[in-house]
Amino acid sequence: MIVKRLDEAQLLDRADDLADLLVDTVADGASVGFLAPLDRTAAMAWWKERATGVGAGRLAVWVACRAGRTVGTVGLAFADKPNSGHRAELVKLMVHREARGQGLGRMLLTTAEEAAAGAGVTLLHLDTETDSPAERLYDSAGWTRAGVIPDYAASPAGELRPTTIYYKLV
Repeated sequence: MIVKRLDEAQLLDRADDLADLLVDTVADGASVGFLAPLDRTAAMAWWKERATGVGAGRLAVWVACRAGRTVGTVGLAFADKPNSGHRAELVKLMVHREARGQGLGRMLLTTAEEAAAGAGVTLLHLDTETDSPAERLYDSAGWTRAGVIPDYAASPAGELRPTTIYYKLV
């Protein structure tokens, strides 16, 4: 498995694969900001819109590839205010259904944490659907639960669900 950070052009080149990954993730019920069914064209457009942030350094995106195909991704959204340069948000940690159970989520999480520390980030935060499988990963990786917000986001099926906020000092 190869994990690499994408620049703006590489993200645009991988938009097809990333769209497939996003569609698969939403179809499997993960609450990553989209309702099901997610149209592949909309997923590709969403990824292409992220390229500007990558080019400007506001967003870092890594992909995990197997046999030339994108099977996982994670991002770091860097804060843009003068008083928050020490923190970043972990975003869109996704692993394709076919690649789950092989440690890829942890590999991507570790990659983002190490890159954050290398960039001078000392605090990471994220949100995830309460009682989702992702919570087991964050708990076992040493992230701290800050709290739960009821009815924070709609699941892909449109049902309002609670969200758990996590943070980690790196």
